Amino acid sequence: MQHRIHDLLHERAVRTPEAVFLFEPGGTTTYAALQAMADTATQDLLDAGVRPTDRVVLVAENCAAHIALLMACSRVGAWSCGVNARMSPGEIAAVVERADARLCCFTTGASVAARLHAERATSVTSATARLPGVMYSAVRAEARPEPDAALADTAAIIFTSGTSGTPKGVMVSHRGLLHFGRVSAAVRSLDARDRVYAFLPMTHIFGIGTVLMAALTGGASLVLRGSFSPADMLQALAHEEVSNLLGPPTMYARLLAHIEAERAVPRFPRLRYVYTGSAPLDLGLKQRVERLFGQPLHYGYGLSEYAGSVFLTRTEAPRDDTAAGHAVEGGEARIVGIDGQDVPAGDTGEIWLRGPGLMLGYFRDAAATAQVLRPGGWYATGDLGRFGDDGALFVVGRLKEMIIRSGFNVYPAEIEAVIGRFEGVHLCAVVGVPEADGNEQVVAFAELKPGASLDEAALRAHLAEHLSPYKRPARIEVIDAMPITANGKLLKRELQARARASSS
Repeated sequence: MQHRIHDLLHERAVRTPEAVFLFEPGGTTTYAALQAMADTATQDLLDAGVRPTDRVVLVAENCAAHIALLMACSRVGAWSCGVNARMSPGEIAAVVERADARLCCFTTGASVAARLHAERATSVTSATARLPGVMYSAVRAEARPEPDAALADTAAIIFTSGTSGTPKGVMVSHRGLLHFGRVSAAVRSLDARDRVYAFLPMTHIFGIGTVLMAALTGGASLVLRGSFSPADMLQALAHEEVSNLLGPPTMYARLLAHIEAERAVPRFPRLRYVYTGSAPLDLGLKQRVERLFGQPLHYGYGLSEYAGSVFLTRTEAPRDDTAAGHAVEGGEARIVGIDGQDVPAGDTGEIWLRGPGLMLGYFRDAAATAQVLRPGGWYATGDLGRFGDDGALFVVGRLKEMIIRSGFNVYPAEIEAVIGRFEGVHLCAVVGVPEADGNEQVVAFAELKPGASLDEAALRAHLAEHLSPYKRPARIEVIDAMPITANGKLLKRELQARARASSS
């Protein structure tokens, strides 16, 4: 029986040792070879003095060594803290400090960015590293193990991307990751015939849960990449037998733009499952993706605080709307008003969740944990949603992003959906900017398709046809490229800062 995430790899290595699990540009890795790498990494961690509940920061991009280190942390009982190597030195230093890390590991063999970070770090040595392509920092002797036995099931600490605030360390459990691995593999009917295109960073819940855990559970293999490239994705779809394509909406938008700009003719002979998540889905984008691939674009709702998606659309029941489907096994949800009571059916409110994937709390931040956990084991997500007539969940936006205009609630996602349908618009985002009288101004940003120009008068006529006056943006700004995180999330705080600056 599986109790920790490394048990998944061990079982595969025993049952099908010579089966290829990883397809990378530099070669392939079998289950047995990856298990051997995990064994070596485990010994490296033990030799460095890593103890159960110690935090180990992995400065990494996707590669075999990164997965081996994840499994080694599980074996030792340490808690991995993944950091995308493309983050700045200051951001990484802040994570090391906040995690009270015992050790830092750098996947220098597969990532130039990780190597640069290793070279900047003090007392980094490869002399004691048996695992090729990895360098370790000196041990931080001041790091304290975690004394709370209730947190012993922690597998990883995932630092939120901080798109709307300061990142927090989400303690994700082995139980939650294993549970979602089973759920995701079952929904997608994953088996040994499947190859998953895997560029999503395994420093994020999307990459660890939906990609890695599900593939190990189902026995599928990964076409592993360190970052997103539309050209490489098209090559892999055509020539590397990719059957599963997963990513945030921005990934599909970038792919469509590349195809249009390059006049590419995509081929995808083995593709059978296409999925998006991690951000709101625009209906226009969904329809464009479905026309491209000739099959449904599935959607789900999840977040770092829940180890994977809590809602998923089903392959046997594709949807023509942007609902996130129904709750997965074990997941529960409520739609709650500001009074803490369930709102009437069909009304919008805050999404509350509970289930086996729920986080164990924010690392050493009792105040932040108390702000979101409610009696009865419920987690207040800060996301706004409603249930459709068939019980499917529609995600409307973020509670903190809701704009108050003329005394009315304005949901950015509604405006974004209208702008996204306008000819020439590739991506769009809407933010609120406070005004002197306490009102909020609605500001829209639009990234255009290659070669397109914006006819603002026509866009405003389009908005007038579909939106009430108080919902219409006061300003519409064209932007070269939307700011996004490494895992494809839109950085609305950067757009809001830009909108505030241009208002002053």
